[in-house]
Amino acid sequence: MARSKGPFLLLLFALSPALAAILPEQWAGATRGAVSRPALTDRKIWDEYGVLDLEQAEYAPSGGATAEPATAGGEPEPLTATKPFTIQAFRLRDATSAMAAFQWQVPAGAQIPNPDQLLARMPDGGAWAAFGNYLLRFAGIQPAMADVTSLVAVLPRLEDAPLPVLPSYLPADGLVAGSRRYVFGPDALAAFEPKIAPSLAAFHTGAEGQLADYQFEKGPVRLAIFSYPTPAIAKERFAEFSKLPGTLTKRSGTLVVALLDPPDLDEAERLLAKIRFQGHITWNERTPTRRDNLADLILNVFLLVGVLMAFFLVAGLAFGGVRTFLRRGGKGGEDEAMITLHLSDR
Repeated sequence: MARSKGPFLLLLFALSPALAAILPEQWAGATRGAVSRPALTDRKIWDEYGVLDLEQAEYAPSGGATAEPATAGGEPEPLTATKPFTIQAFRLRDATSAMAAFQWQVPAGAQIPNPDQLLARMPDGGAWAAFGNYLLRFAGIQPAMADVTSLVAVLPRLEDAPLPVLPSYLPADGLVAGSRRYVFGPDALAAFEPKIAPSLAAFHTGAEGQLADYQFEKGPVRLAIFSYPTPAIAKERFAEFSKLPGTLTKRSGTLVVALLDPPDLDEAERLLAKIRFQGHITWNERTPTRRDNLADLILNVFLLVGVLMAFFLVAGLAFGGVRTFLRRGGKGGEDEAMITLHLSDR
């Protein structure tokens, strides 16, 4: 997956606070106030993840709002703000970048109610959420995923593409909360796992990686799963990963799995056995439209012919009527007579 650097774009929105706002004027019964564009730290990683814009907005309740009660299932009703809150909106290149940034920014103490949703609630009353190509940080309010969806639906340039399947290969047992990191470039890899050189991961081949920590009885271990475009590339990379000292490796299809410095080889083998490549097929079927209906096509042809005939009939009648009116008024002359070439006389 080709990803270009974005320092110029970051500089552009940092120097242009008057650009159109990302966040809406009204949301959750609150009105938007001051809007700013905070500076980013760890710019190399943000550039690699493809951040395109960042905006922070303060919201205040519109007045007379009360909190909605929770439903029987525990999920809150659509939010109605009762106190001021703040939202940061990061617009990234695509959904994969937003997911990677979500894994990076969410701290270990966050609570993730649903593992299938990119929503984390913070102990301080805030939250992080990712949807499509947007990463959102909430301070002073904790929305449900339905609230996040309603907010993102009105944000500009939303790209809601499918998420990568690589994180689904992580076994749940023993996974350390907040340790997942998704990488698809050398800067993020160097920051999150310096033991693996970028040349070993070979991102130029289109590789993407999922890192995570696991807790064994004898200590923690770092798991790295890299996905490659073809089994042949994965086989070649597996041979190189196997040369890394203190690493237990495995290849399954297009996946290369590495356990770095495992404290217990038996536990390491059990963990590796749980990771198996599974082929995923995305079927993009074209949806027929009215233009594909032969009956509609024929009907449209007849309608077009009818419109053209009516046009020419009206034009002919108008032209003939004008000539007749001119002749009756004595304004017609010999100059209006039809010109003949008399070709038969030659």
